Amino acid sequence: MRRCVTCEATIDGAGWECRRCLFKPAIVNGVPVLAPELAHGNPIDADYDYGVLRAADEGHFWFTHRNRLIAWAIRRYFPDARSFIDVGCGTGGVLRALRSTIPSVQYAGADALLAGLALARQTVPDVPFAQVDIHHLPYDREFDLIGAFDVVEHLDDDEHALRELYRSTRPGGGLIVTVPQHPFLWSALDEFSRHRRRYSRRRLMEVVRGAGYTVERATSFMAFVLPLMIVSRLRKRDLDALDVGAEMRLPPVVNRILDAVCAVESAAIVAGMSFPAGGSLLLVARRES
Repeated sequence: MRRCVTCEATIDGAGWECRRCLFKPAIVNGVPVLAPELAHGNPIDADYDYGVLRAADEGHFWFTHRNRLIAWAIRRYFPDARSFIDVGCGTGGVLRALRSTIPSVQYAGADALLAGLALARQTVPDVPFAQVDIHHLPYDREFDLIGAFDVVEHLDDDEHALRELYRSTRPGGGLIVTVPQHPFLWSALDEFSRHRRRYSRRRLMEVVRGAGYTVERATSFMAFVLPLMIVSRLRKRDLDALDVGAEMRLPPVVNRILDAVCAVESAAIVAGMSFPAGGSLLLVARRES
């Protein structure tokens, strides 16, 4: 069910207008604006160059590896899922990748920033999007599956946000979440990205379970490239010297090599291996009732 962000009444019909309180959101480029105070500037997010980010979404080894693992997790743990929302979808890169690999699912996207959603609509134009506040989602048991990919580390109150995701999940459905891992890897890139934390596995499992989910699987990824990440992050402690564009643009040969390395890691995870350490963490959880 969808619910009104003003009075929390159930919304019937195809639109977002509330019959109880008569709330009617503005529609900007086809996107309903349900949290207008965040639409054009969000203190939890960095000032991303969306052009650079979108280009990285389409070919950078890190994004490619993460997308492979997300698609695998859906097939492995939620093969019967028919609806999926990417909360914090950015420019729509995950949705584009999933649409091409698992086309049977009905996809949706949500984000706080209209600038990212404008690009997401170009990336996957037939997917419905909404501009939302993750701390006040307009859904109640609406989706079989919810994704939050490198989102909750931006939040001061990640516990509250995860409870909102739980309420939006149908019983028997689930959550797939990725986060940056290992506090010791904190660097200027985390500061630029306005991360509130890098997670330990224990911390992520605690907040996901605290929201009501049952954890099905948790594994590190970017494990094979962790030594390179450690060297890179320890060298980049100064925010003023950070070149975010260089982080996103790798020489093609280097990118292909790292993608091949990560493909081997993906195969190991699919075969059942859970890595204890890595630059990022993937967690799969289920709402039982």
